[in-house]
Amino acid sequence: MIPSFNGIENAYLGLEYETKKDGFTVDWEKMRKRVVETTKALKIDLDLDLPASALSPAQRTMLEIVRAMMTDSKLLILDEPTASLTDKESELLFKLINLLKEKNTAVLYVTHRMDEIFRLTDRITVLKNGEKVATVLTKAMNKEKIISLMTDNWASEKLETVKKFGKTLLTVEHIQSKDKTVQNVSFKVRAGEILGVFGLGGSGRTESLECIYGLRALADGKIILEDQDFFNVTPEKSLKNGLVLICEDRRGMALIPRLNVKQNIVLSTIDAHARYGIVDEQKELTHTNEKIAELSIKTEGPNQRVSQLSGGNQQKVVFAKALMSAPRVLLCDEPTQAVDVKTRAEIHRLLRKMADQGSGIVFVSSDLQEVLSISDNIVVMVNGKTSDLLENDGITSEQVLSICYQN
Repeated sequence: MIPSFNGIENAYLGLEYETKKDGFTVDWEKMRKRVVETTKALKIDLDLDLPASALSPAQRTMLEIVRAMMTDSKLLILDEPTASLTDKESELLFKLINLLKEKNTAVLYVTHRMDEIFRLTDRITVLKNGEKVATVLTKAMNKEKIISLMTDNWASEKLETVKKFGKTLLTVEHIQSKDKTVQNVSFKVRAGEILGVFGLGGSGRTESLECIYGLRALADGKIILEDQDFFNVTPEKSLKNGLVLICEDRRGMALIPRLNVKQNIVLSTIDAHARYGIVDEQKELTHTNEKIAELSIKTEGPNQRVSQLSGGNQQKVVFAKALMSAPRVLLCDEPTQAVDVKTRAEIHRLLRKMADQGSGIVFVSSDLQEVLSISDNIVVMVNGKTSDLLENDGITSEQVLSICYQN
């Protein structure tokens, strides 16, 4: 959708505009007639004069389907179409999908929501780690059978650690974001603990960390840092109070690619490297070299542009920047995404070392095996809410996924 375009203009994206007999003048009346005919055939009620920006998520989804069917589409691919829809809006979509099936349109429906799979589909293809596992008839399956195909029933292989946690460093009580992506999230993290957070796509994992750190506005709830209520949270306040976020998008949010390694590592601690407003570059260089050695960052030197490093070494720079502020609590959102196996293992060892030294770690990952391998305890999130807290002692992937698919 183009936000400023109305329904007619958006429906014609990718199509040639109708013209009058002169071959030049746009025939808006003819275009409107064609779009209206399509909406009526699909039993969709839309105000086509409104810009897309004024439509609800459900209405925008309906308009996208109208656009797809303007070419008499024989195959419609829907990728997580109900992710931003209410139950009522989803029902409208389901009716439309059934109508399309009656018109002999094939529908490829991608979703992680089990109830929708069993309600809408005739066959199910299960994917895992980028590969097809199986294609089965929906009527021959149930939830448990699908979950077993999605996993090899991985059991926790977490390295044995002494489970003597210290005092509670971070308490999150019933937080809710203003945009409602986070609805009711509560958990505690103690010194020496790696708390895994797992949920399916759209469960609110990333958004919860953003609320805690101050990147996403809170509507309700309480955050407590080491027995002190943490009000009006901002990233600046979080950093000053020992709370650091390793964000999911390192290139877009954690690094400035055109700056060099040193400049990125000291980015959030410039004040600590300055006196009377003048940066002590020698101090910066000393601390940067210490972090390069500590994290085994492969670089030509502190002055090399960070964009020239490999993905794994860029992520190490992100961690180096985080460690410069000596955090007590580290919020990790997909910290091993797009890194090689060796770097992944190094990051795991670093997080365990930090926990052993008394930090609290919140570890979010979409890789369930990874969560099982590193976490002391696991919080399961479903639809923007924390559901269960599990002690990571011999639990299996099927047990975790079963909780995710309860709703």
